[in-house]
Amino acid sequence: MAPPAAAAEGVAPDPWVSVTPEGYYRFTAPQATVQEIVGGTPQVVELQGNIGPAGTWSDLAMDPSGTDYPTQVGILDPGLYYYQYTATFPDRTKKSFRNPDAPAAISSKPTWSTFFVPGPSVQWMSDVANGGDVAELTYDSPAAGDERTTLVWTPPGYDAERAEAYPVLYLLADDGQSADEWTELGRARQVLDNLAAEGGLASMVVVMAEVGGDDPRAELLDGVVAATRDAYHVADDASGQAVAGIGTGAEQALTLLRTDPGVFSEVGAFSVEFSQRPADPNRSEVAAINEGTDRVRIYVGNVLDPSYNKTHDLLRTFERTGVEHEFDGVDPDTGGTWDTWREGLRDFASRVFQDDAGHGPREGHRPLDRKYTAPATGSISTPHVDEDGIVTFETGTQFKDAKDVTVWANWAPNGAWFRVPMTRVGDRWRLQMGPLDGFYYYRYVVDGVDVKDPEDKVNTLTGVSPLFVPGETDRMLGDLPADERGEVSLLTYDSAVAGEERQAYVWTPKGYDANRAEPYPVLYLNHGGGQNYGDWVEVGRAPQILDHYIKDGAIVPMVVVMGNGNSPDFPAELVENLAPAARAEYNIADDAARQAIAGLSMGAMNTLNTWLTRPGQFGWMAAFSGGLFFNTPQFDPALVNAETRMARVYTGDVTDFTYQATMDLLELLETNGIHHEFAGVTQGPHGFDTWSKNLVDLLPRLFRDPANTQGVELRAVVPEGEDGVLALSVADDGSGVTLDGPQNTGTALRFTGQLPTVTVTDSRSVSQAGVTGWAVTGQAYSFESATRLLDGKHLGWTPRLESPRAGLAAGDARATALGGGEGLVVPGRLASATPEGRVGTATIGADLVLDVPVDTTPGEYTGTLSLSLFPVD
Repeated sequence: MAPPAAAAEGVAPDPWVSVTPEGYYRFTAPQATVQEIVGGTPQVVELQGNIGPAGTWSDLAMDPSGTDYPTQVGILDPGLYYYQYTATFPDRTKKSFRNPDAPAAISSKPTWSTFFVPGPSVQWMSDVANGGDVAELTYDSPAAGDERTTLVWTPPGYDAERAEAYPVLYLLADDGQSADEWTELGRARQVLDNLAAEGGLASMVVVMAEVGGDDPRAELLDGVVAATRDAYHVADDASGQAVAGIGTGAEQALTLLRTDPGVFSEVGAFSVEFSQRPADPNRSEVAAINEGTDRVRIYVGNVLDPSYNKTHDLLRTFERTGVEHEFDGVDPDTGGTWDTWREGLRDFASRVFQDDAGHGPREGHRPLDRKYTAPATGSISTPHVDEDGIVTFETGTQFKDAKDVTVWANWAPNGAWFRVPMTRVGDRWRLQMGPLDGFYYYRYVVDGVDVKDPEDKVNTLTGVSPLFVPGETDRMLGDLPADERGEVSLLTYDSAVAGEERQAYVWTPKGYDANRAEPYPVLYLNHGGGQNYGDWVEVGRAPQILDHYIKDGAIVPMVVVMGNGNSPDFPAELVENLAPAARAEYNIADDAARQAIAGLSMGAMNTLNTWLTRPGQFGWMAAFSGGLFFNTPQFDPALVNAETRMARVYTGDVTDFTYQATMDLLELLETNGIHHEFAGVTQGPHGFDTWSKNLVDLLPRLFRDPANTQGVELRAVVPEGEDGVLALSVADDGSGVTLDGPQNTGTALRFTGQLPTVTVTDSRSVSQAGVTGWAVTGQAYSFESATRLLDGKHLGWTPRLESPRAGLAAGDARATALGGGEGLVVPGRLASATPEGRVGTATIGADLVLDVPVDTTPGEYTGTLSLSLFPVD
């Protein structure tokens, strides 16, 4: 364990927090201390914080273990996190607290602590050596008559004696915030220090204040501004004064445009909140504002920002009345949170007192053309997903008497399960969050009891309900149009082993022909413990993955049978009951070369037992997150090897509780000389986030002719001591090629090169080929070093034909993950030929691109690009 990264970044460290070598943040609260703090023994202890998707406030259980309440979260994206511990008692009353040995981090939130996860994407708010100074300034409040305190940042090298006074920016807090939050959660000091170090900041003084009360104008102008001029060498004219605020602080800043035009030359408003809608300014007021102000800049978060619609109205008012202004655009990633305001501060501070500052919105920000209307209460029964990925959950009235309801789903980092609190709205409970992107599965937790969504009438076999949010990730898990899908049917059969009638789901590919001469190869895909034959369909998204692969032409058309693995004798149930019943109803093979078996967790154990004890039955085997948990069966390694074409083993990361069992399995296979492959570690826990990725990796490998599959070795080397140098060689003949670069794109280091020429020769006769053509696909596998794993999603390509002719087509370009695509972690088509163009020799090339994070750890990385040739209809 390492100490918290927070300690190195100057954020209040919590002795209960440590960081694992893999980058997980582990929280360990002593039970005796917690019980002393909360005054009893709680029913549940949870970690609560902005650790959910898109910074959503979420709950993570701290289940008792030994003498502690431990939990862990990660791997976390870089950024600032705030959190607290909360105890819930049997009557559902709650008490929040922090580690009493940790220094207070948030003055206005006494139970909160913080930690900072560094990284290149947040370098702009990391600590800077020899930065500016932050000091307290105390003054007598002219409005309240008491003594108050502000914070003042002075730039590096501040000189109170210099001839020219410093321009000054006043930052106003929102109602309920303290001035300290600008530094505690806004990281104003770090933001300003980094801008100054980059040369992107005018040399200025920044004052952070809270000016609420009955007369905020007097509090600011006669109190804060006057005290700042007395204590610091700052300007007192409009050209050297700017003001910005959050919420009600933004209202106060904008109000000064009308009451005191020309006092501040630049005004910024973050998530403005009006206590009451102001009247439109008249012509003379507009003229005074425009004449006395150089910049009015408006900021807002996405539709979850409570000020979203008010900002829309403000912009329309400015447009209608002629107030000159700038709009930064809608921040699509966050709502009214410090993540939004912190970035707004960075943008506004970089513009004030600069002659050449631009006026448009930041890149990626959206226009605010219309107000947002959330789904009306009572109008939705299942989660509503809007076009921007904002999801609205709403229960029926069946939980109207509940004391607390949360949505529990796999939306934590790496697919872990977090609970997100819902809010009571009348007799219902509601939650809006996002933007989300990808596939999730969820259930409600009502007063501590798990409840499947009562309105989900489609997914009836599992204890969770699916939620798919279209976006940039998880394309393979999305539904294709109905006419492009295979079919999922129900197989009913009699089981002599179980002594009952049983059912299984069977997926057949689009274009399945029950009468074709050659039987289809078949994959028997098994579920885990506590699951049933519906899990791969309702949760694992196996049909969607298969549909996409068939559409892409990237797998051998096959039939997939998903049976009930809850059996006292699984090998007998499968081989003697399910498989014969499937063959009686579907046109599938019964030989080892065309039969595969795979499973997850308990299903992996059942898969392994069947593969080892029934040699000659299955030529293809895969185990996801599982081993021989309870006993090792007797088996003959030679017989197992004789008919096995591929045995591939998968595991989640160290948070997967079967990780060690998988390591033991690999040792057993190695010791007994059984041929096998280890897929490496899939980042993620023991859940379908991991297993769906495993299935995506497995399917293109099944039923391939080894003669038509060739691996191209890839090597990537990051030299020690040289930032931004990465060399990639692609070698099929031993010579290899080295990619040129790097080019720093701002978010990645990009290297480019060319795939060695690929040649396809097709001399089949018409009687041999029938009406088939061919396709070549490529899939990248992880680049691994001793310190880091780079996923295949970092490699992309643009295929091209070196010998074009009718009937030949190059595949689509595949962008890298850092370039907005999915890379080649999912097979991409290099080229294809129709029956018209297949005959003869075709040469194919591709431009390769490798995008890697700018903080890639030095070392040598090796991986494989697998190219496969197969006939297609």
